[in-house]
Amino acid sequence: MKRYLILIFFLLIPNAYGSIKSQIISNLVLTENLKFNFKQKINEEEEIGSCIISYPKKIFCEYDDFYKKVLVSNGKSLLINPNRNNQYFRYNLEKTALNLILDKTFIIKKIDEFGDNLITQEYHKIELNHDNWNVIIFFDKNNLNIIGWTTTDIYQNKVETRLFDIEQNIIIDDKMFDIRKYIN
Repeated sequence: MKRYLILIFFLLIPNAYGSIKSQIISNLVLTENLKFNFKQKINEEEEIGSCIISYPKKIFCEYDDFYKKVLVSNGKSLLINPNRNNQYFRYNLEKTALNLILDKTFIIKKIDEFGDNLITQEYHKIELNHDNWNVIIFFDKNNLNIIGWTTTDIYQNKVETRLFDIEQNIIIDDKMFDIRKYIN
């Protein structure tokens, strides 16, 4: 009898927590926003800064550089203000890879379709291919938070972004995503 209880216990343990795929999906469902610091590598140039993502499709980033570059999306447009001297770049968010990264519903759908092949040695990852965009999103093996992504920017440069000091579901002011505040 004791042997059967032990066998039943070990058979039920993997199912008690669900698959990695379902755990990542559950974590994303519960995530309303993320605050983090980042290190971004574009070709050989490295940039650092901090961001807040608010789902769906909003992001605010401040780069720690001489110009204090700002990147902000209100869910429809993406604005990059590289130097606050009356020069900025505005894009339709749908025409950028960030459109996929900031759409957790899309990510959840793709993870669900992807199967259980998310595991790698250092992290879990999923590759998203949609509308000529190829995005790889990385998840921490322990807490299942998004820890980075790799994509190609609008100029066809490879962009690697790694997140650290991640906080989840913090109180944020939605006014930070008003792109009009960052147009000089």
